[in-house]
Amino acid sequence: MSPQIIIPFIIVIAITIAITAYYFGKKQRILRGLSKLKTKDILQFRTNEPTKVTGKVLHVHEPFVAPFSKRKCVAFQFKIQQKKRTGKNSYWKTLLDENNIQDFFVKDKKEEVVMIKPTTTPLNFVMYLEEDKRVTSGFLNAPTPEFENVLSAYKIESENLLGFNKTLRYTERILEVGETVTVGGIAKWKALDKTIDGYSYSKIATLESNEHQKIIITDIAEARVK
Repeated sequence: MSPQIIIPFIIVIAITIAITAYYFGKKQRILRGLSKLKTKDILQFRTNEPTKVTGKVLHVHEPFVAPFSKRKCVAFQFKIQQKKRTGKNSYWKTLLDENNIQDFFVKDKKEEVVMIKPTTTPLNFVMYLEEDKRVTSGFLNAPTPEFENVLSAYKIESENLLGFNKTLRYTERILEVGETVTVGGIAKWKALDKTIDGYSYSKIATLESNEHQKIIITDIAEARVK
């Protein structure tokens, strides 16, 4: 096969792979999933109707504290990775990959609240959070004191046996208290067995999952309900 044919063929394959990766990436799947749900004010929720809402995150329990940024949040995802080499090739080896989530409220522009109850066993939600923090270290680039504290907390050495800085990176994604979030799910109304501070009604709206619809959670700006 001549170069005149091979080069365009390779370009077409590369473009096809890139488009496929983008379309089936988690962010786009989240946006497509939300686009199928109806937008409703919280007080207009209809039981068992697939619904979405945008509002501010409020915590139900004592919030988490993000390892690096130290911000209060109801969900976090963070990784510590080290760059490794095999021959001429390099790759990122994951040393630590942690995530957690708790119940939270979403308060809409009309000051109404809906409760979100994500669970990991069984997994009843899908979530995409924008990257909030990224820090790196490497040769001639010592980790900052804040990064060193995080590494020490998880017993990860920042230097190799020869005393050189390892090439490390830390990425953090959080759902911060007070942040704007969009959540989709199946609308329900639940009777309250105990009062909630600042909430005077006997029932509260919730967004839940069922066998066909998981709870969808994201802080992507494009997902926000207009």
